[in-house]
Amino acid sequence: MDAGRLTWLGHSTVLITLGGRHALTDPLLRRRVMHLYRHAPEPAVPVSLDLVLLSHLHRDHVDGPSLRSLPEAPVVVPRGGAGVVRRLGRADVVEVGIGETVTAGGLSVTAVEAEHDGRRSPLHPHVPALGYVVEHEDRRVYFAGDTDDHAGLHVLDRLDAALLPVWGWGPSLGPGHLDPQSAARLAVRLAARLAVPIHWGTYLPLGYGRRRELLMGPGPAFADAVRRLDPALAVAVVLPGGSVGLPPLA
Repeated sequence: MDAGRLTWLGHSTVLITLGGRHALTDPLLRRRVMHLYRHAPEPAVPVSLDLVLLSHLHRDHVDGPSLRSLPEAPVVVPRGGAGVVRRLGRADVVEVGIGETVTAGGLSVTAVEAEHDGRRSPLHPHVPALGYVVEHEDRRVYFAGDTDDHAGLHVLDRLDAALLPVWGWGPSLGPGHLDPQSAARLAVRLAARLAVPIHWGTYLPLGYGRRRELLMGPGPAFADAVRRLDPALAVAVVLPGGSVGLPPLA
């Protein structure tokens, strides 16, 4: 059995497989979402899941049609977000706060603070954004969701992999995001055995289809920045649909 595999389906959607158990992060599986168009192959919908993890309520992270296409599994959401997810068609919803842990299907998931505005829209009530540490036996994978760097992340340790956002979906980033350079600095501090850039290379707004550098640049730029800071740190840059195994245990 494969002890650990990470399959990036695009944007912030990653299928985390540990010990044959499956957690899916921030599922966004459609060709078009609002004004955003997918410039990567549409992924296959996973046929079996043990958990679905939602980092925050933005529409490119909590998408109703994508959620409804998934097999039955508990959906983990930041506290205050269950009502939105239930209205989108998922009944089995578990709210968590920072430091709280959920277990399902042999996986253990602990919520981690994120620095990001997690509201559904500026008119909706405040709901925090979270990251998650997914564990199975002696394997630990950190999924950052959307976040800027902050002191709360420095408590993370013993990570087999860190899934770090390195861009977004447009020509610029607002507050509460990492870019390739800031994500590289965080990767070095976290000292995970493997760093994987996500949240890039998938969607662009209408009218930006010719800006290929916005799609193809951030992942390699992250890898280059990590290499300059710490040449020994392993980085796996995969395209949407690609996967990478966790490093073998020492």
